[in-house]
Amino acid sequence: MPDLLIELFSEEIPARMQPRAREALKKLVTDGLVEAGLTYAAAQAFSTPRRLALAVEGLSDQSPTLREERKGPRVDAPEKAIEGFLRATGLAREALEVRDEKKGQIYFAVIERPGRPADAIVAEVLEGAIRHFPWPKSMRWGAGSLRWVRPLHSILCILSDEAGARVVDLEVDGIVAGDTTRGHRFMAPAPFAVTGYEDYAAKLRKAYVVLDAQERAEHIRAEAESAAFAQGLELVQDAGLLEEVAGLVEWPVVLMGEIGAEFLDLPPEVLQTSMREHQKFFSLRDPKSGRIVRFVTVANRETADHGATILAGNGKVLAARLSDAKFFWENDLRRVKAEGLEGMAEGLANVTFHNKLGSQKDRISRIEALAREIAPLVGADPEQAAQAARVAKADLQSEMVGEFPELQGVMGVYYARAHGLPEAVARACNEHYQPLGPSDAVPSAPVSVAVALADKIDTLTGFWAIDEKPTGSKDPYALRRAALGVIRLVLGNGLSITLNNGFVIGGRRNMASVLRLAVDHVDKEFRFEALKALGVDVEGSDISKLQAQSAKSADLLSAGFGHGVPPQEWEVERANDLLAFLHDRLKVHLREQGIRHDVIDACLAMPGNDDLTLLVKRAEALAAFLQTDDGENLVQGFRRANNILTQAEEKDGVEYSFGPDPKLADTDEERALFAALDRAEAAIAPAMQAEDFAAAMRAMAGLRAPIDAFFEAVQINTDNQVIRRNRLNLLHRIREICLGVADLRRLEG
Repeated sequence: MPDLLIELFSEEIPARMQPRAREALKKLVTDGLVEAGLTYAAAQAFSTPRRLALAVEGLSDQSPTLREERKGPRVDAPEKAIEGFLRATGLAREALEVRDEKKGQIYFAVIERPGRPADAIVAEVLEGAIRHFPWPKSMRWGAGSLRWVRPLHSILCILSDEAGARVVDLEVDGIVAGDTTRGHRFMAPAPFAVTGYEDYAAKLRKAYVVLDAQERAEHIRAEAESAAFAQGLELVQDAGLLEEVAGLVEWPVVLMGEIGAEFLDLPPEVLQTSMREHQKFFSLRDPKSGRIVRFVTVANRETADHGATILAGNGKVLAARLSDAKFFWENDLRRVKAEGLEGMAEGLANVTFHNKLGSQKDRISRIEALAREIAPLVGADPEQAAQAARVAKADLQSEMVGEFPELQGVMGVYYARAHGLPEAVARACNEHYQPLGPSDAVPSAPVSVAVALADKIDTLTGFWAIDEKPTGSKDPYALRRAALGVIRLVLGNGLSITLNNGFVIGGRRNMASVLRLAVDHVDKEFRFEALKALGVDVEGSDISKLQAQSAKSADLLSAGFGHGVPPQEWEVERANDLLAFLHDRLKVHLREQGIRHDVIDACLAMPGNDDLTLLVKRAEALAAFLQTDDGENLVQGFRRANNILTQAEEKDGVEYSFGPDPKLADTDEERALFAALDRAEAAIAPAMQAEDFAAAMRAMAGLRAPIDAFFEAVQINTDNQVIRRNRLNLLHRIREICLGVADLRRLEG
């Protein structure tokens, strides 16, 4: 069984495309080989800036001979039917077999397809893979029709076994496959032949090429950490940059350089971002001061001066880049001292957030009002929360964030501190964006939590107000991420908040923004729909009247319809719809933590499901309860009681919800169940009041044995109608006690 080695040698492949290209080459080739009937033992793909390679071990010599039998028409069938069968099989009538069956003599076609040698199959599959390779971007060059990410220079394709190595006969647009490749562009450019994967990898290393991208990355990381340690510094870990740099070099040489003293006072994040984005440098940090003081660059070759010339050139380019950053930093600081952060934020009035929801300034006003109302619920000072909301996005107007958008929030912290704002306000400038994803940290500072919740709730209620919800896989405004952010903020801080109230308040203010824009909105249908949602009769109204009504409704919404005015019907519907969206995100979040979906549904059906902390505590307690024997058996007893009661109520056309009379109990088991229900109710009620769901579940578990004994000893549908009604009412009491803890009807099984 031969081994297959493929190398596609080209001009430099962009680093960002290499990981996916490795997987694509492996999948296209191995899938094609298997579909053609070959088998293999293992396959591994590699990439460097100038090559994609694939090594396949234990490839079969040829595809198997295939024998196929096809049943045809009867011998006495119409001639056209027989001719159609012959065309479908490609055989002459003389080649058909005649077999006797119950319905008479039948034609059978026996078709044999001989196996093909691996060489022919490999050539066919590889050519198809090259011509249909899924590059994100590709190009043509010269007069050929072949498209590749960069000009393709050579193809290495050999099969090797005990007899030696042989080149696969293949030509693609004038490029003939061979057994040669080249090493490092500068350090070993001469071509050389290889006989298999091990020979290939060994000769490449001698020619200053490390084939494995993971090995290159690990070498860079280890060398950078060693260089940093020798200077008493630490490497700032950056997995994304490490992967990218490993895709830029074939022979990584780690060099450490110095940052000019005039730039060391820049914020560490500015230095790190500037060096990362523009120069692909790693940052070295002084663990004592936290400042970035040096950098690591990775060259693609060894030099006689041990990289001195490379470092000198990099230093000049870096100084120019950091001079720009220093200029932005100093300009922003002067502006903050002159105008304050709120003055800087004024420019956001000219930045559109959404054409139906107003400017960023409008949005900040909504977030400020909402943060002020959320603050007492999270233990924050309302004034500080409002102040933080006003300045949280001011750095979007700074020159530094204009140059480096990824520093938004981070720079806000520095500007707030420079302006002398409270530390809680400064931290909120960055932390209000969190969490940005499933692995991002959740802020715990009360002011940050208040503004973060207000920001995300405003985003959700705003796009719900204009009916821009996620559909399928499309979520252009990252509303699923915002919903998960709300969930993690609430759960991560153990907050007891009724979200529907926040959704109503946020929705009102967003609707006010919608209506103010609708006053002069060019889209009349948009204005009509906004007013209809408020119950305004728009039929037959002229434009001036509608404009006046829009402005009046906007003012009412901004004031919350006045003090004490309950939510309108459309507000409740929209808030409930948004809450259902959050519940869907919560289900995914809890399932990842091992809580069954039916357990979540049983808790979602209970009152107060807009208090996510309460909801999760109930779900966790129920999940733990169901893992015990008492829990599972009690659920079975509940189901039995519920089924008997439901059937009796449907049959009799009445509801058995009256209190059962213990005086009518005529068995010991019945009397014991009455007593157990009394004890359970006495324990469950205060536990539920204290939100101690675990205690409520334990009290409910005490019903397991009495319920089991009751069903074993007592006949519910007895001939005595008085006793029957009393026992059905007793089942109702069992059901109500259990349903008071969770809706057990929604559990599977």
